[in-house]
Amino acid sequence: MKVLVACEYSGTVRDAFAKLGHDATSCDLLPSDAGGSHYQGDVFDIIDQGWDLMIAHPPCTDLAVSGAKWFAEKRADGRQQRALGFVSRLLDAPIPKIALENPISIISSHIRKPDQIIQPWMFGHLETKATCLWLKGLPKLTETNNVKEAMMKLPKKEYMRLHYLPPSKDRWKIRSKTFQGIADAMAKQWTE
Repeated sequence: MKVLVACEYSGTVRDAFAKLGHDATSCDLLPSDAGGSHYQGDVFDIIDQGWDLMIAHPPCTDLAVSGAKWFAEKRADGRQQRALGFVSRLLDAPIPKIALENPISIISSHIRKPDQIIQPWMFGHLETKATCLWLKGLPKLTETNNVKEAMMKLPKKEYMRLHYLPPSKDRWKIRSKTFQGIADAMAKQWTE
């Protein structure tokens, strides 16, 4: 299967598909943090190259409800409309199977509700981070290793680690990286 992982610098999702023998390429404006097939540039430069599946991780900076206090400013200067336009273009791409992921965001009220909301604890990670999936031609992900009960025994600051990260130059990178258990589930379940 020919797989495009849009807006991914880490290589996590790309490598999960490649490990299973698929022709997977990541694409981002940033260079990849890991070796592997990566196009550094605009995803729309390569969007029509015969992909069977695309997993897209558009930037959430102007969309996530966690930043709602800045929405008025982002609407006024056009950032939010541009971000929504980018999401719409990804969802409308000429690719038969598409998964677009983002946190709880205004995509739900401006484009459409997500098909599924997943959590890292559903895939073996002792953490919370609600992640919405908008799907085209793909089934919902099935949880692979539900560790919620064990997670709830931890101190809140541990299982909500990503929510409590202090400001830093790399905070956005840490928060945006896909959990390995989710990447592995995508690769296995969406290529069977």
